[in-house]
Amino acid sequence: MAAIGEFAQITGWIESDAGQHDHAESTYRLGLSAAREAGDATLAGNLAGSLAYQWSNTGRETDGLALAQAAVTEAGPHAVPKARALFHGRVAWAHAKLNDARPAMHALDKAHEDLEDEETEPAPEWAYWVSADELRIMDARVYTELHRPLRAVPLLREVLERYDATHTRELALYLSWLAVAYADANEPEAAAETATRVMELSAEITSDRTAERSRIVLQRLTAYSDVPEVRALLDAA
Repeated sequence: MAAIGEFAQITGWIESDAGQHDHAESTYRLGLSAAREAGDATLAGNLAGSLAYQWSNTGRETDGLALAQAAVTEAGPHAVPKARALFHGRVAWAHAKLNDARPAMHALDKAHEDLEDEETEPAPEWAYWVSADELRIMDARVYTELHRPLRAVPLLREVLERYDATHTRELALYLSWLAVAYADANEPEAAAETATRVMELSAEITSDRTAERSRIVLQRLTAYSDVPEVRALLDAA
């Protein structure tokens, strides 16, 4: 049952990234049932949090927040630190999508506290990617969503300078938030340069998520269409 739950989380994530949101939801729900039957509350929290993240990104922000909070509750306070950090990060994102700045910041603080806790048992293998850098990127994404570019830009630049360039999808996504943050900071030339890199990376992969982020970046840059660098990018796109 636990293996079914883990495979369902992976499959649901792939379906969601391909834009097959109904299929992804069904798969996440299957995995959630399996995880509960296995008695694995932490895995159940990951599956619920994954579905919450999809909802937050696809127009169901209120439902996304409620489910992200439920995932924290289901996993419980004794879940391993990496898992708790991941779940609180998703709560922060859900709040940011609703423009709830104070609770979003509070959830980020909780995530950092969780990640700093001493590990008393090994984290589950599916939490391999949770790290201090990934959490700082979530910080910056939340700040960007809340239109606080002075906080977002330095964080993203610092982490992306050492980010593994072979992780093409993630790099394209994170650069898309940097491009928007530059635009919010009234730096259209830097935004256009970063957005160009996003387009180049997105062309190498088939991801509905990166395609949607590319559209968001281009839409944000239309406000600067009189800037030559931006105009050239918009014309090319």
